[in-house]
Amino acid sequence: MSVDAVGTTRRGRGARKAIRQTRDISMLPALKRGIPLTEPMSAERIAQIDNASMDILEQVGVVFRDPIALEDWRRAGADVRGETVHLDRALVRSLIQSIPSSFTYHARNPANNLPFGKDHAIFVPMTGAPFVRDLDDVRRNPTLEDLANFHKLSHMSPALHSSAHHIVEPYDHPISQRHLRITYSSMKHSDKTFMGMTTSPRNAQDVLEMSALLFGEDFMQTHPVVTGNINGNSPLVWDETMLGALRAFGQYNQPVLCSPFVLGGANTPASVAPTVAQLNAEALSALAYSQVVRKGMPAIYGHYLATVSMKSGAPMAGTPEISLMNMMIGQMARFYDVPWRTSNTLGGSKTFDAQAGYESASTMMAVLMSGANYIWHSAGWNEAGMHCSMAKFVVDAEQCAMGYRMAQGVNWDDFEDAMQAVRDVGPGGHYLGHPHTLENFQRAFFMPELFDNNSIEQWQAEGSVEITERALKQVRQMLGEYEEPKLDAGVNDALLDYIARREREIPAADALNQSF
Repeated sequence: MSVDAVGTTRRGRGARKAIRQTRDISMLPALKRGIPLTEPMSAERIAQIDNASMDILEQVGVVFRDPIALEDWRRAGADVRGETVHLDRALVRSLIQSIPSSFTYHARNPANNLPFGKDHAIFVPMTGAPFVRDLDDVRRNPTLEDLANFHKLSHMSPALHSSAHHIVEPYDHPISQRHLRITYSSMKHSDKTFMGMTTSPRNAQDVLEMSALLFGEDFMQTHPVVTGNINGNSPLVWDETMLGALRAFGQYNQPVLCSPFVLGGANTPASVAPTVAQLNAEALSALAYSQVVRKGMPAIYGHYLATVSMKSGAPMAGTPEISLMNMMIGQMARFYDVPWRTSNTLGGSKTFDAQAGYESASTMMAVLMSGANYIWHSAGWNEAGMHCSMAKFVVDAEQCAMGYRMAQGVNWDDFEDAMQAVRDVGPGGHYLGHPHTLENFQRAFFMPELFDNNSIEQWQAEGSVEITERALKQVRQMLGEYEEPKLDAGVNDALLDYIARREREIPAADALNQSF
């Protein structure tokens, strides 16, 4: 490298350091809720939903399309008829009692450990988008570099508590091997907690073995570090792929989200309360099975919830019924004393427009008022999850910070000092120069970076820049400022060696990695 190049590099590093000193990327602690819950159901209605769900489990049954699970259920004392498992309510209640109501997520950076459950919540970015809206706001197929950029943005966004996993699908890697690179990217580009792929039992096993290289297998047996998601096929079906992945996570005692995939009116009754009753039965059946697999393993009452347009059949986000159902599901999870997951900032809009903002804000408000613990899909979701928008990602992350502030509740610490300021200023004065204002203005009222609150004259003078352009400018700035939280060199080498070995072993074909 030439002297000039070295000098440029040093100046670049110095500039990045100066910028970092003005942008605080420290992760916010887990949100500890300080506002009342919104609970639309009385105790009698909760009992009605519980009884209806138990009737479904006993009388209708749940299909477990997996011979291992069916044998597990026989040994547990369930009534197994073919692939349909009928679950006695006493058995279900007994099993779910061993689910931890709270625990701590451990990150590779201990400063990013997270208390979880009860009144603690975390924000997790969206995952699973087959398309990206990129830095030029162009919708296209994503690459591993796009995924890495989202993991970097997750790392730098204080209100996001996780790097998740496949925020977007990296199409430049074979399907059968993709989970390896996704997991490594989650670990490499952020030192927050992350999620693990459950697209096949063997994929889940690979993720857990990589996690063991990072944390140690013995540590994982007593410390949650990675989260798996187990999706149900509503109505009332759990399949071999998901159940096998659940068992893999159980071997390492890692948390799983037991998530029915609900499209209200399509795979549930076209009515709010009966939809919740069915969803509740589905979630309970998987939660109970997790404890058959391993008593005491962490499990989270989950769901993906949308309603369906009766005009087109397309899923809808931000509807009032989704908000009501989230509130009801929160009540049911607390009734069973288990933590629960929901989805956040969902939208069906094709661009980052007013519809996207309204739907996302409506969803977030209901989620926060419902008392959810694992708040997934909290940044980037649009087009019913078909794409992740880089612009929307950073705005959603800021919205999460705003929601975080609201859900913390009112701060009373400076009340007496502020009352003294009222006496000092008196009638007709102003508070702008008062010591109390100077001491508290930065924390008194949230000041968003990405919303423009200037006069229209100033906005026009500065180029009439709208939110998408402002957001993409911030994305570029953040990626330019990013510094990797380096993995331990030995751990990094072990992870790369593992990936290289598994890529040799797994055929590079467009199929799932199923064989052990």
